[in-house]
Amino acid sequence: MPDLLALLDSVLPVTAARAELDAVAGDKSGLVGAPALLARPRTTEDVAALLRLANEHDFVVVPRGAGTGRCGGAVPERGGVVVDLMGMDRILEIDRRERIARVEPGVRLGDLQAAVEAEGLWFPPDPASAADCAVGGAIATSAGGLRGAKYGTMKHYVLALVVVLPSGEVIRTGARTRKSVTGYDLTSLMVGSEGTLGIVTEATLSLIPRPEAEGTLVAWFDDDESARRGVGAALDVQAVPRALEFVDARALGAVVAHRDDFMPGGTHGLVLVECDGPPAAVEGELALYDAALRGAGAARVERATDPVAAARLWAARRGISPAVTARWPHRFSEDVCVPRSEFVQMIADLHVIAERHGLSALGFGHAGDGNVHASILMERGDDEERARAKSAVREVFERALELGGTLSAEHGIAMTKREFLPLELSEANRAAQVALKRALDPNGVLNPGKIFPGS
Repeated sequence: MPDLLALLDSVLPVTAARAELDAVAGDKSGLVGAPALLARPRTTEDVAALLRLANEHDFVVVPRGAGTGRCGGAVPERGGVVVDLMGMDRILEIDRRERIARVEPGVRLGDLQAAVEAEGLWFPPDPASAADCAVGGAIATSAGGLRGAKYGTMKHYVLALVVVLPSGEVIRTGARTRKSVTGYDLTSLMVGSEGTLGIVTEATLSLIPRPEAEGTLVAWFDDDESARRGVGAALDVQAVPRALEFVDARALGAVVAHRDDFMPGGTHGLVLVECDGPPAAVEGELALYDAALRGAGAARVERATDPVAAARLWAARRGISPAVTARWPHRFSEDVCVPRSEFVQMIADLHVIAERHGLSALGFGHAGDGNVHASILMERGDDEERARAKSAVREVFERALELGGTLSAEHGIAMTKREFLPLELSEANRAAQVALKRALDPNGVLNPGKIFPGS
C-alpha cells in the first residue's frame, strides 16, 4: 500500500516493516491476521486523523493495546491498519482528594496500580495479566480478575472517557463526578465494546483507599468431592472476600509438574481465600473461612504469616496459565460465568462434557463471582481432535446458559465466541446491537467483524 503509506505518514507515525507487522498480527488467542500497516499515534488528534482518512479512503482500522486478549479482539482479521496505542502511556493525573486518576490507554495496568498505591490509594481490577495488559484493553473487555468477588470489574471504575468515534469525531463521555445522568450513558456503552464503537484515548478512573490489612489462606483437598464441598462451604460464609479462588486437580497437577519450587498441600485441588479491611475484621473473616473449609473436609489449611508466605500460597493459582500452556499447547480456554451457587456444578459438568467427547478438561477460576475458566484439552491439536473439542466447547457454553450463566465473564466475544452469540442473545437483541454499531460506524472501518460477524 505505498500510496496509503505515504498518505498516513504525513499525519502520524506509521510503518510497513514486515517484522513490526508480524509482531502485531495476533494476540493471546492464537489467531493471526495480515495487517498492511502499523500506526503509532501519540495524541487523540492522531487517532482522529487516522479514522477520518479511513472513512475517506475505505480502509479498516484495528485498535490494539498490549495484545494480551484471548478472543482475537486485536487481530487484523481483514487486514488494514493496526493502531498500536501503547505509545499513549502517560498517567495524566492522580487526584488524592477526588480519588480519581486520568490515564492514556497505553498505561500498563500494573504501573497504574503501583502509582496510585504510592499515593495511599488503590485501583482494584486485577486480571492475571495486570503486569502486562494495557488500561485501554482492560476497558475494551471490561476486565476483572482476582478481586472481582468484592470489587467488581473495570466497568465499576470508569467515570469518563475521551473517545474517537469511527467517524473521526472526538467526544467526551461521563464526568469526573461520582454521579452523572446527563443523556445516555455512553461511558458504559464503550466499556466492554471491544474496540468496535470507538477508540479510547483517555480514561478517568475511580480510585478507593488502600485497605488497611489483608490476609490469605489456602485449603488443600485430597479428593474431588471434598474440594467441591469446600467451595460451597466458602460461598456460604457470611463475609465478602477480596478473592475466593478454586483450582481443580488437573490444573493443580500441571503447576506441580511445571514448577520445581512448588509443593502442594493436597492432591485434588485447593480453595484460596483472601480478605482485606481493618485488621480485626480480616482476622475474624479468615477464622470463619478456616472453620468452614476444615468442616468441609480440607486435608490441610495454611494461613500466610507474611507477604512472602502469601506469594507462595498464590503460586498455584498464578502459575496455572504458563503450566497449562507448557503441558497442553493445544487447548480451548474459555471463561464462562454462572451464578455463584452453580460454580461447583459447572466445574463438575465441564469434566463430564469433555469425557463425553473423548477429551480431558481442567477448571479453575473466581468462585467468588462464579467465573469459571474452563479449558478443553487436546493432545495433538489435529483437525479431528479440534472438531471434537469445538463440539465440547459448545456444550460447555450451553450448560453455562442452562445454569443461568453467560458466555463470557471478562475475556469478551471478539472472534473466538461470535458464532456462539445466538445461544445467549435473541435475534432482536443482536439486531439492536448491530444497529448501534452501524449508526456509529456506517462505513464499517473500525474493527469490523468483531463480536458480530456481519458488522
